[in-house]
Amino acid sequence: MINVDRPLPSDLELPTLGVEEEFLVVDPDSGLPLPVAGEVIDVARGFGADLRPELTLAQVESNTPVCRGMREVRGHLLTARSVAAAAALRVGGRLLAVGVPLAGPTAQPLTDTERYARIGRDYGALAAEHGVCGCHVHVAVPDRETAVQVCNHLRPWLPVLLALTANSPIHQGVDTGYASWRSVLVGRWACSGAPPFFTSAEHYDAVVDMMVDSGAVLDRGMVYWDARPSDHLPTVEVRVSDVPATVDETVLLAVLVRALVTTAVQAVERGEWALPVSEQALRAAYWRAARDGITGQGLDLFANRRAPASHLLGHLVRHVRPVLRRTGELRAVNSLLTKVLQVGNGAVRQRRALQRDGRLADVVAVLSRHTGQDCLPETAA
Repeated sequence: MINVDRPLPSDLELPTLGVEEEFLVVDPDSGLPLPVAGEVIDVARGFGADLRPELTLAQVESNTPVCRGMREVRGHLLTARSVAAAAALRVGGRLLAVGVPLAGPTAQPLTDTERYARIGRDYGALAAEHGVCGCHVHVAVPDRETAVQVCNHLRPWLPVLLALTANSPIHQGVDTGYASWRSVLVGRWACSGAPPFFTSAEHYDAVVDMMVDSGAVLDRGMVYWDARPSDHLPTVEVRVSDVPATVDETVLLAVLVRALVTTAVQAVERGEWALPVSEQALRAAYWRAARDGITGQGLDLFANRRAPASHLLGHLVRHVRPVLRRTGELRAVNSLLTKVLQVGNGAVRQRRALQRDGRLADVVAVLSRHTGQDCLPETAA
């Protein structure tokens, strides 16, 4: 184990970051979503934790405070997951870090707030069937103009991050054939997936204003692009991922996202233009990542050819290696990534559990155990 929180070199200031994780509360035997989020939040509040409601009544969300290092992120994630899991258990459910509901009807009851009620009225089945759980990583950036250009630089890497964290192969009791079914469901919204290539913050704002005016999105909070300038924080928000199955995987995701953003900020400051990947190529890369996850093929958007997902993850680490070396995180990242590739991510674990005897209860048990599982000492950040 290495000390990733040691003082940084004076020529590199590591940006702060924060992580949001969304979870599902389910019946422990059937895997059906339980509409008890309000009760879970109340119990968690009694434990001194602040969980938040999400769109449906079976979802809760946790948020870390602003963090500076991997160890700090990991500590907050473990605390939030353990408290949320205990609160779910107290009300008769199980907390799952899973991208989509494993079973039950596609439509779920919505949380009773004015905004969610309006989303339900305006978007119908899209809202009712949106009980999906993702992970969002915020990384601080100098200003809004830089944020927009950073998102341009992130576009080719978003499918790789999706493959890494895929955790939703099972939906309505069956294997969908996709490692990330959540990504497929989210793609039905008008403002989702990879962001367009924007020439400036003014260009970004004009497009978002048009989408709000058209009714395609209710407000700026419904800009669901997988990388976007936050509308209320001085950050870039990367939201491409399924909620990872384990704390290990979320820590890995967070540090890779921060390294990607830091690398992109440096490129912007040097005046380097981002690779203008076409929408068609990105859609193909997203489809491949959603289908295969880490066990199959992906699309190398720099070479425009298929490659094993493991090779693309190696390419990503090489791309950000200078930052990881200078921040002391490279060894930890390599250990965590090796573990995921050897043991499997959430999609691999779910399929392995289902294939034993076809019982969703086994999948629930595996997901529940891994949701709060501690990192192994040799891979702990």
